[in-house]
Amino acid sequence: MPPRIDPPGFTLPMCLGIPAEVKEVKGNIAVVDFGDGVLREIDAGALEGFKPGDIVIVHAGVAIERLDEDRAREMMRVIEAFISDLERKADELERLFQVEEMVEKQ
Repeated sequence: MPPRIDPPGFTLPMCLGIPAEVKEVKGNIAVVDFGDGVLREIDAGALEGFKPGDIVIVHAGVAIERLDEDRAREMMRVIEAFISDLERKADELERLFQVEEMVEKQ
């Protein structure tokens, strides 16, 4: 198979891992909170030595990395900034489409 050649500016989609706090450990299952207060079970089999209070990165329902507090805080800051940016852009699009709808009605 020939090597893959991507056009300039092309980027592959990335997976997103979300930090969560471990609340309880039951064998290879950990109960975590993603910060919304709803507890969810995840697969903790890929990492060892979980304990309540640990912060982990969860991707597709699997804990893939344990974080220290500083890194967890930085990740949450970046995620919150990303969400804020998305909300701002959504508001801009909503205003834009309302203006277009008003023009179309005239």
